Amino acid sequence: MDAIELSIFSSRIESVCDEMGAVLQRAAFSPNIKDRLDFSCAVFDVRGQLCAQAAHIPVHLGSMAYAMQDIVGLFNWHPGDMVAFNDPYLGGTHLPDVTLVSPVHVESELIGFVANRAHHADIGSDTPGSMPLATSLEEEGLVISPVKVMRGGEKSLEFKEIMQALGHTIESMGDFNAQISANDRGGNRLLSIVQQMDAERYKKALVHLNIYGDRLMQQLLASIPSGEYRFEDVMDGDGLGAKDIKIKLRLSVGNGEVVADFTGTAEQVRGNINCPLSVIAAAVCYVFRCLMPANTPACFGVYQRISIRAPKGSLVNAIKPAAVAAGNVETSTRLVDVTMGALAKALPRRIAAASHGSMNNVAIGAKTKSNSWNYYETIGGGMGAGEQYHGLSAVQTHMTNTLNTPIESLEMHYPLRVNRYQIRQNSGGLGKHRGGNGLVREMVFLQSAQLTLLTERRHHKPWGLQGGDDGKSGENLLNGECLAAKVSVEVKVGDRLTIKTPGGGGYGKYVIKAKV
Repeated sequence: MDAIELSIFSSRIESVCDEMGAVLQRAAFSPNIKDRLDFSCAVFDVRGQLCAQAAHIPVHLGSMAYAMQDIVGLFNWHPGDMVAFNDPYLGGTHLPDVTLVSPVHVESELIGFVANRAHHADIGSDTPGSMPLATSLEEEGLVISPVKVMRGGEKSLEFKEIMQALGHTIESMGDFNAQISANDRGGNRLLSIVQQMDAERYKKALVHLNIYGDRLMQQLLASIPSGEYRFEDVMDGDGLGAKDIKIKLRLSVGNGEVVADFTGTAEQVRGNINCPLSVIAAAVCYVFRCLMPANTPACFGVYQRISIRAPKGSLVNAIKPAAVAAGNVETSTRLVDVTMGALAKALPRRIAAASHGSMNNVAIGAKTKSNSWNYYETIGGGMGAGEQYHGLSAVQTHMTNTLNTPIESLEMHYPLRVNRYQIRQNSGGLGKHRGGNGLVREMVFLQSAQLTLLTERRHHKPWGLQGGDDGKSGENLLNGECLAAKVSVEVKVGDRLTIKTPGGGGYGKYVIKAKV
């Protein structure tokens, strides 16, 4: 294929993912999916290798790409089948993220797969929001090992059992049906592309796409001086006593390959900041993808030169049944910081300072016979500054790019009132270029509820680079009193929660100009 044909082909299969996302958003019931857009869609080949993805959630897509090759080999796939899973140790990330995978057949030949992953605020945990301070996977909700939820286009007994376990709520049913509809649309669109091209030409086009992606990665690696680059950072804590939990990386670049070795990282902890190996892969691959041209296709060829190593039983390669709810959201973000910190030693002018470093997770709700509701939110912060730019303020960064829940939607769906939502002035680090500012979000409870916070960078500030100052650390307050970074508490009517998110690190030394 020539360059124009390859570009058109890449755009066509990427558009399949975009259309899947549009269907999922419009058909979903929960604000978490329809307003915050906490979902991702992708296309894979018959071996489970990534072909295309939409610009959705990096931690979803990177982990799906890492795990799908194992998933597709578990089943005999027939037209109309659909498999669901959320088990972090069998291809998932954390339990709220449920993945649905559908095969695409041309006549009787399997040609590939479409998949989507969406965050369910209620996945069966006893704690509202299904993001508890748990010590084991089973405490975090319903574990779905890969299972066929549709056979021959009909919902299976297993699907009905999942719905029964989740209480047959309107929101859960609606969101699962939206995911099914998204895969149906994606499968039909991919089928039409293959039929127009014919199956053999489609498969050859995928080969060319992977070769092109690999060539772009080779060009990037050639621009990085060969060597070993080390960096380490710490997690604030696990919420259950462990503090300053080390993540250590030795990044080896040379001979056209990258090895990310996390030997020396702390052992897995009692709390839920552990994560499976797929989350490391998502974080490391994301950083390298950010250094590549904007038109780089999201395909297997781009990532095949990256190898991941991590000791079994460590924080970043936990052993089942370790709890992982915050590993996907908080530890993944620190893994990005560590990878960027290592690369900053090789490419000091291309790497930005640390961003706010937390998804600032807020989970609130109540579970009673007469009143059951679940609210989940991630709150943005300050972006790290770079060699040629100031950091953006009040944004999501790195492993998530979800939107916020609009205040109108939040107050319509939940017994909450938002008092304040503003930029946290002067929270970004000073420097030649300033780090972005964080956010302040304050809400009042109109009903008694349970509140869980999973946050980071409350004790260790987002670091600056090249002489730039660190960003301010975050704060969690209940009625003006400080809360821990990770905490679960009962709140009453009239209580006031204030979240102040961290700012980004500054870049370069700040020079005060003398007045003439």
